Amino acid sequence: MKPEAIPLNIKVILIGSPLFYLVLSSDEDFRELFKVKVDFDSEMPRNQENIRKYVSFVSGICEEKDVHCFDQTGLAGIIEYGSRLAGNQKKLSTRFGDVREVIYESIARAKSDRSETVRMVHVKKAVNDRNYRFNRLEEKIQEEIADRRIIIDTTGITVGQINGLFIIQTGGYTFGLPSRITAITHVGHGGVVNIERETEMSGNIHSKGVLTLAGYLGGKFAQDKPLGLTAQITFEQLYDGVEGDSASSAELYAIISSLAGVGIRQCLAVTGSVDQRGEIQPIGGVNEKIEGFFDVCQTAGLTGDQGVIIPASNTINLMLKDEVIEAVAQGRFNIYAINDIEEGLEILTGIPAGKMDADGNYPDGSIYDCVNKKLQGFNTALESVTRKNAGV
Repeated sequence: MKPEAIPLNIKVILIGSPLFYLVLSSDEDFRELFKVKVDFDSEMPRNQENIRKYVSFVSGICEEKDVHCFDQTGLAGIIEYGSRLAGNQKKLSTRFGDVREVIYESIARAKSDRSETVRMVHVKKAVNDRNYRFNRLEEKIQEEIADRRIIIDTTGITVGQINGLFIIQTGGYTFGLPSRITAITHVGHGGVVNIERETEMSGNIHSKGVLTLAGYLGGKFAQDKPLGLTAQITFEQLYDGVEGDSASSAELYAIISSLAGVGIRQCLAVTGSVDQRGEIQPIGGVNEKIEGFFDVCQTAGLTGDQGVIIPASNTINLMLKDEVIEAVAQGRFNIYAINDIEEGLEILTGIPAGKMDADGNYPDGSIYDCVNKKLQGFNTALESVTRKNAGV
């Protein structure tokens, strides 16, 4: 039975993700009906005008629901949450659905406390409660780390081992965790061997990052001799695959440590991409990564030596939880922002990396001097084997 047509003159606005639009646009009827596409950014500048818009947004919800008003501290809490969502100190998130939910939960918290206004403390409790509802997997993994079923060292010094950092996304919740990265180096022609790639557990971006390491090592140490080594690197106890290049600097530190025979401080974790020239590049999820390692250290006991090394270009993205900020201010936890590999090496080992002189040599006792001598020994061993096989 076909219904009778009725006159209708309306405009339909469809809101969705770019992926949703891409899928639907394969339908000709959809393209005919929705001819105009507008992209909206997920963030906006944190300026006075947009802060006023945030305040108006909060006030509008309070008036609409006829509920508690936010005082200045409460409004500041919502604005800080907006910057945390955006992951940038100079931005505010336009994910107003998430912001609205925190506003509602903050109001409920204020009612529970019988407060006449919604204050900063209520906003923070709302955000913490929201995270608590999503963080079951995070708590399970943190528990396994605490019980040593997942081995993460936060004390001591180890050669060829470093704490890298990665993030896990589960629905609307993202959290960071450390992962033990190890490197073994020996005589050979294999170059840098990515065990994850060999076992088909490495994504394309991660594989590219590992290949970049060979370029750095060749540029530093193979200008006058072959790079006669095999270096095997892997993420220990990580079985779901690896993607992204944010751990490439940590992988390079582990290789250099193994070559130099110099131990790395296990109280530190590292995140940051590296290019072939050794410059540290920005990464995503810096807040979650710092907080993930902080939680591990806090469970084990903060010593004042523990901390995270991040790219200097990521400092603008720091929107950390209060516990971390307080621990850093009190000297119980550290955050180091670096620009290049050499800076990180000195923090991790306490020994200068060393700069090459005009004759192509590094200062005695420096890390790069130790690496250079080890590679010279590898080449001597390879030449000896070659001569022996040739019957010379």
